Amino acid sequence: MDNEEQKITLVDEHGNEELYNVLFTFDSEDYGRSYVLLYLSEAEADEEVDIQAYAFMPDENHDLGEGELIPIESDEEWDMVEEVLNTFLGDQDQD
Repeated sequence: MDNEEQKITLVDEHGNEELYNVLFTFDSEDYGRSYVLLYLSEAEADEEVDIQAYAFMPDENHDLGEGELIPIESDEEWDMVEEVLNTFLGDQDQD
């Protein structure tokens, strides 16, 4: 993913739209899937944010594209995503 901030709009079960920033995307060879981590775009820079994670099917450029986000359902998959996120956040703290 490039340094340009990507945004995505999610629609909840009530039809409400919310704008999210893409924190980062990554691929897992173990699960054969791509993942995206998101947070609300209206969050302040110093505010603690709720990060959401989804699996997705990348487009032909291996980007998020217009596809559907897939909920992560297994505990093992969640553990892997959390480990990747913790590594990412640890690397950000060192910068």
